[in-house]
Amino acid sequence: MIVLTLLTAMMITTILALISFWLPPTMPDAEKLSPYECGFDPSGSARLPFSVRFFLVAILFLLFDLEIALLLPTPWASQLAMPLMSLSLSTAIILLLTFGLIYEWLQGGLEWAE
Repeated sequence: MIVLTLLTAMMITTILALISFWLPPTMPDAEKLSPYECGFDPSGSARLPFSVRFFLVAILFLLFDLEIALLLPTPWASQLAMPLMSLSLSTAIILLLTFGLIYEWLQGGLEWAE
């Protein structure tokens, strides 16, 4: 059964690779061969410094996004022997993140433009 699955996967992969190799017409022109195929020449350096606020907002997004991973087992934890312990820990996480959000909001960390 494993050999049949591997052969089927190899056959499908080979067929798709051959179709994708022969199917599209390749007509390269100067626009497609240029590193900037969007239609205009670059006007400045590609190494412009990023704003620190951009990184701050990105880190805050990751922090609040990861809170979901911490709170995901909460409904199943209600079936444990001590459900109040898991509920109190979940409440502590939510309160900590809420106070952090209020602090960042009051400090102006969430303002995109200065």
